[in-house]
Amino acid sequence: MLSAFMQAFKTPDLRSKLLFTLGIMALFRFGSMLPTPGVDLANVQVCVGESQEAGLLGLINIFSGGALLQLSVFALGIMPYITASIIIQLLRVVVPRFEELHKEGQAGTAQLTEYTRYLTIGLGLLQSATIVATAASGNLFPGCSVPVVPDDSPLTLALMIVTMTAGTGLIMWLGELITERGVGNGMSLLIFTSIVASMPQNLFSIAGGNGGFGKLAAVIGVILVSTVAVIFIEQATRRIPVQYAKRMVGRRQYGGSTTYIPIKINTSGVIPVIFASSILAMPQLIAQFGDPASGWVQWIMNNLQQTDTIYLVGYGLLIVFFTFFYTAITFNPEEIADNMKKYGGFIPGVRAGEPTVRYLTYVINRVTTAGSVYLLALALVPTLAVMWMGLSQNLPFGGTTILIMVGVGLQTVKEINSQLQQRHYEGFLS
Repeated sequence: MLSAFMQAFKTPDLRSKLLFTLGIMALFRFGSMLPTPGVDLANVQVCVGESQEAGLLGLINIFSGGALLQLSVFALGIMPYITASIIIQLLRVVVPRFEELHKEGQAGTAQLTEYTRYLTIGLGLLQSATIVATAASGNLFPGCSVPVVPDDSPLTLALMIVTMTAGTGLIMWLGELITERGVGNGMSLLIFTSIVASMPQNLFSIAGGNGGFGKLAAVIGVILVSTVAVIFIEQATRRIPVQYAKRMVGRRQYGGSTTYIPIKINTSGVIPVIFASSILAMPQLIAQFGDPASGWVQWIMNNLQQTDTIYLVGYGLLIVFFTFFYTAITFNPEEIADNMKKYGGFIPGVRAGEPTVRYLTYVINRVTTAGSVYLLALALVPTLAVMWMGLSQNLPFGGTTILIMVGVGLQTVKEINSQLQQRHYEGFLS
């Protein structure tokens, strides 16, 4: 692997792509540490030390590499773009026009990408306004003794909102630059950068806090075991064989080949975990604006924390639900069966048409069941490990972060490997 890495840097065009990607990642980290105008950075550091992030803000803070609770220019990170992409995909089911654009090929995809960009800016504006209002009211860091926004005039708050929204647009542009001129998927690599950047600090916080080096070793063991499990499951596929009949077009013969339909065990990726975490975190975020003496606020604070039974049961049920829901959106058995029939393909032992649709539905349901159990275990093991070890802080690397890190790493290494093989070099995975 080391020799392949050296060969990648010896290849001029591949070296320029790698250096360009690393440069964009460094620029992204710089923006994550640059404070937004109007924020008292010293007071922010004090408040971060006094409070523990949790819920929806904690989830966004992980994906922003700690930039959210620092109230930096890139405070929102890549989350608005992820949310916009998911919404556009879900709208394909509701709005027929979006489904037609999806089927139009490159032109339709470009139009959907344009809609995603506009929606990203809109969500960035909405989320930045929420974060700024929460910080100005003192609810971003409950119990903090110093204000993080000393000047809460409308002009200052508007400047903060515009700056964070512009940062969201810049992150989206940087991600697209990596995809076009660098190596790997730009948006995924920026998320990967954010998560990896917070690794040392989170691990040292366990060793320096109430955990000690023994519990630090246990946390590292959980991370390693989860990483191995993610690599094994993410590489696994269920292959459905497809046979294409021979047909004559003029004097040429087409078909007669055998291929397969690969179905990943985890078809939905990390989206069910993100959806479940976001939905369960919303009541906690709303409760921060309510009266602490109210009954509904006290019930939420007492029953919807990450170690409560109600939270864990609801978390698991939502993960299973969104796994099946998102798989049903992205995998259409009827469309696959129609395409197979159009080009003369069939599954051995299964008649074309409706029997093929039923067979594909049966297979995808069984595979999705296994995938939902896998996601459920990956999401709950870190939380249960925290409860068992008695740590006061949340486990720094939950199932979501491990799944993203390993998935993005595998995808990037595969792309570098394919480019090395095109130049007759031994790849990373050889």
